[in-house]
This record gives sequence, C-alpha cells and structure tokens, in this order.
Amino acid sequence: MANDSVSSYKRILLKLSGEALRAPGSMDNISPEIVTRIAQEIACAQRQAGLQIGLVVGGGNFWRGAKASVRGMDRATADYVGMLATVMNALALQSSIERAGAGCIVQSAIEMKNVAEPFIRLNARRELENGKIVIFAAGTGNPFFSTDTTAALRASEINAEVVMKATSVDGVYDADPKKVPTASRFDTISYQECIARSLKVMDSTAFTLCMDNKKPIVVFDMHEPGNITRALLGERIGTIIS
Repeated sequence: MANDSVSSYKRILLKLSGEALRAPGSMDNISPEIVTRIAQEIACAQRQAGLQIGLVVGGGNFWRGAKASVRGMDRATADYVGMLATVMNALALQSSIERAGAGCIVQSAIEMKNVAEPFIRLNARRELENGKIVIFAAGTGNPFFSTDTTAALRASEINAEVVMKATSVDGVYDADPKKVPTASRFDTISYQECIARSLKVMDSTAFTLCMDNKKPIVVFDMHEPGNITRALLGERIGTIIS
C-alpha cells in the first residue's frame, strides 16, 4: 500500500535531472540562477528539519551517452564521458549549496583527487550524520548504468528512507500528459501497478532496485519554485510509489 505521509523521512536521496540545470532555450549548459535556486531550496529544507540529504544529478545538459553511441561512439566510452558531465554538475551544485550556508561534499565513483573525494559508503554515511549534504557524482563508476540506477543504488547503500525524483512533470500519469491531454495523475501507486501499466518512472534496473529494497519513490516537478523544499519537508506533492 502506498505511504500516506513522507514527513517522517529524515535521510533522503534526491535525484535531479542534469537538463533541469539549463535554462529553457539557452545555449549555456548550466544556468547559475537555476543552480542557485535549487541549492537554496535544498539548504532551506535541511536547516528547517535537520534532514540528511544525498544528491545524485544527471549529466544530460552536457552529454547523453546513449545518443552518442547511436551516432557511432563506443558505448562504454560515451558513458564515461557522461559520468564526467555529472561531476561538473555536482561541483556547480556544491559551490551553490555552500554559498547557501550548508556544508556539502562531492564523492565521485571515479577517482579524481583534486576535485572530489572517492565514494566510500561508510564515509558518506558519516558525513550525512555530521550534517553535510553529500553529492554522489560520476554515476556508479561503470558504463551501461543510468543516473537513475545510481540514485537507487546509493539510496540503498546509505540506508536512505526514500528516493525523491525531481523531474519536468508533476508526478506519474497513466499516459504521457504532453501527448494525452486527458491523462490522469496518480497521487499514490504501487510498484506492481507501475510495472503492470508499463509506466516509465525510472529505467528498469533502478526501479527494481527501489522495489527490492523497499525504497519509496516520490516523483515531483522541480521547475515550480519552492517544490524541492516542499518535497523534502514532506508536503504531499507529486506521486508516491511504494
């Protein structure tokens, strides 16, 4: 049965789309204004509720490995380029989160000593307990896995209570709302119903990881100002999958 409240969650894995860091129609890969707003909303929620927040951010504003492989690049190489793109986004977010007054570290699945700490599960948990926001960069460190899968994996590794997926839509619908104007949004839905209806919430690996490890998924619209803070603080927005 779907969880009726998210307000009790204290350790949260927040998944952000890389493309959301780019202003619509802009040629710039990262909008400092958008990154600042996101950072302020995350820091605000942490201050208000003492939350432990892990972050995973995609790299689609710079690069998409799957598309590059279709155009002839070796898939593994294309995916490694995408992992590096997530590091750039993670560093931009780290800088803005620190300016917003919250402690923040970046842990990378690919070793790069000058810019990020290596990902070590116990260290990540310790930093969260000490009040730091931890950004998990460079995916899983392996090709062929999406940042959705990274989010599901890191959530399980740090014992997060929920995965919150901030997207460009305001929840999970029974059809694509951009193509079907009459599509209906779910307030709550089970993992099994998502599978039965073939709803594309996450890629199958990520979704299965969340289901097997009993991690509820909250899907909400990150473009509405204030929504990230509201979701982190437990306000009922978007769709809860459990």
